Amino acid sequence: MNKAITEGAALMPPPFAAGLGQWAKGDGTPGSDTYEGDPNAALVPADADFGGCLELLKSDEVQRLRYMGETPLPEGCYLRVTARVKAISGNLPAVRIAGLPGDGAGGAVGGLTVTGPGVALAQYGEVVEVSAIVGPGRRTGVDMVWGTAPAYGHFGLDLTGPSGGVVRIDDLRIEDATHVFHRDMMSRVDVRDFGALGDGATDDSAAFEAADQAANGRRVLVPAGTYRLERNVTLDSPVIFEGRLSMPDDAILSLTRDFRLPIYIDAFGSEEQGFRKAFQALLNNADHESLDMGGRRVSISGPLDMAAAVPNRDRFSQRRVIRNGQLYAEGDTVWEPEVVTSQATYSPADPRRLTNVADIANVPVGALVEGAGVGREIYVRSKNVAAGDLVLSEPLYDAAGTQVFTFTRFKYMLDFSGFERLDRFALADLEIQCNTVASGVMLAPVGVGFQMRECYVTRPRDRGLTSIGRGCQGMLVDRCQFITREGDTLAQNRATIALNANANDVKLRDNRCTQFRHFAVLGGQNNVITGNHFFQGDSAASGVRLAGIALLTTNASSTITGNYVDNCFVEWTNERDPDPAFTGGFSFAGLSVTDNTFLCSGVAPWFSFVVVKPHGPDHGITGLTVTGNVFRSAGGAIDRVERVDTTFADLDYTRTRDVTFAANTYHNIGAQAANPLRLSHTQNTAAASWTVEGAPLLPFGGRARAIDALVPTDRIRDAAGLSVPEMPHVDVEQGPARDQLRLNWSAPVRGRVSLTIRMDS
Repeated sequence: MNKAITEGAALMPPPFAAGLGQWAKGDGTPGSDTYEGDPNAALVPADADFGGCLELLKSDEVQRLRYMGETPLPEGCYLRVTARVKAISGNLPAVRIAGLPGDGAGGAVGGLTVTGPGVALAQYGEVVEVSAIVGPGRRTGVDMVWGTAPAYGHFGLDLTGPSGGVVRIDDLRIEDATHVFHRDMMSRVDVRDFGALGDGATDDSAAFEAADQAANGRRVLVPAGTYRLERNVTLDSPVIFEGRLSMPDDAILSLTRDFRLPIYIDAFGSEEQGFRKAFQALLNNADHESLDMGGRRVSISGPLDMAAAVPNRDRFSQRRVIRNGQLYAEGDTVWEPEVVTSQATYSPADPRRLTNVADIANVPVGALVEGAGVGREIYVRSKNVAAGDLVLSEPLYDAAGTQVFTFTRFKYMLDFSGFERLDRFALADLEIQCNTVASGVMLAPVGVGFQMRECYVTRPRDRGLTSIGRGCQGMLVDRCQFITREGDTLAQNRATIALNANANDVKLRDNRCTQFRHFAVLGGQNNVITGNHFFQGDSAASGVRLAGIALLTTNASSTITGNYVDNCFVEWTNERDPDPAFTGGFSFAGLSVTDNTFLCSGVAPWFSFVVVKPHGPDHGITGLTVTGNVFRSAGGAIDRVERVDTTFADLDYTRTRDVTFAANTYHNIGAQAANPLRLSHTQNTAAASWTVEGAPLLPFGGRARAIDALVPTDRIRDAAGLSVPEMPHVDVEQGPARDQLRLNWSAPVRGRVSLTIRMDS
């Protein structure tokens, strides 16, 4: 009768004919009184129905018959105990299967059901079969639910009802009935068979682990019910969830064999909670490299604090990826930004700190800082409530003293700012559907190598991807799309920003960005911006345009190559310099703008594609390459492609050096700037001094500071028409704007020359 699950264990008790010394009057434990020599018990060798059997006179209120052997109860095993009984004479009793559960130490396990259903004997000589199933799980058909604590049982039967009757009992049968419940025996193991109750209150952790251990490659089934797991549980087998789990926030469910978001959603019955617990497991199991969302759309009812989902870790530095799904923001007021105004003091001597912050407890970490002299995308990186200090992501350019600042905390669908540090984390093949109510992703304050690839950030309310500190070091954003919610808003009135970064070595490659206020606000150095298409136009005639790329440090050391820059421009400022006046160093240096397509339409004539905006005096351009680009204006010409925004200060043109502005193509551009600049000058009237104009073709309105070459392209003749074989000497930086050259001859002459001049040294 033994099945595979009992592993050959002996279940059947011996026949009564083997001796009644193995059958107890009590519970069957060692030392119990037996029926050996009892005058009320006798062996019948040849009953017509049973053959050999036991004849017993009922003399007690509950007449017990128990096998004294220990019938084993393997994990997950169900036993059927069966007895055949018939009344011979006297009062007619009732009969039921009964047993005593024993633990591994030889003691009884209390609190369990120890009897099966009773059956009354109705007439003499009628054979009645009574049975009961005992097993670990609370399943239909199980009469005695014993869980996993018992290791064995002493089984038998009880006679109840009136005494004085004589009955005959056939040999007891105990057989493995596990197959009744494990109909798919080779593929599933049910957690109920290992003691799980699924009542939502009892801790079923041990039962889950026992089922997983017994599965041995089969699937673990979690049937209908609510299963409470009070501690960390790791399941190495595939799991089928028909029921639901509940766990404390700090308890981890690791599904190592089938780590996918749909499984966690099935486990917790909630897309949002399933996502949290799956992310928690992602950062807590070395076997998990990525969380596959399985193409699922997960509705988010409020900002996801990703650090709160993993309370046992405040930093993580191994590669992890969330991929292949959509996050969808639901609700409205829960996403409203927190806005706090507070007075604080700023000193350029401590450039990343606000001190004496009033009401600092209400200023949220991650809030955007706005105020007089505050540059773009400055955030609260951390705060010290006791000291009244805030640490800023970057310095302020002109905020010395005390003033009232505005702090705005946007709400993000994925908010990693609660981590102290997060390295090598990636989002891949995701749509972050902000639905006009939420912002997208906020990075941790510190981290290296964050990556977003082939993602959509769709209609963010305020920001797409935000760095509040140095968590953007070496950030990679590849083949992503940032889709605006402000397409019908005039460019100058737009508020959303696709992304910002403060640290160095950011790579933006092959992205598409539509009609934001800015595509990228970059505060670090050594950036690579290549293959992107970003456009920011609107329907206004002679409309205002804003920066697509804003570089906020002078020594940019950055490359902008192969992009399609549509109705916006590249802006280069030093608005994160706490002392914005030039006092030494490289000034505006290290920028290469090559092989891009620049297009504008319907703009004012003063619009330009490359804008330098010094926030303090005495700066110069000391390293700039603009080559191989196509500059085109549709629907009307613009004056020039480059200019200096003198809102705060002009450039010091005596500091200009190492500027190359060459091999560009111009369509509908008035002044087609070049440096070095090739000119042809014709002097029709003999003069000893010829004035050659460098304006307006020298870039940024620069000075004519040097001449590289001068060649006569016609005969130089004096007033009498005789050829003059000499070459002139040249005076540079002539005229009120110092953008002229003077060619000086020994006598008045006329003719034509070609020359190459420079606005740098």
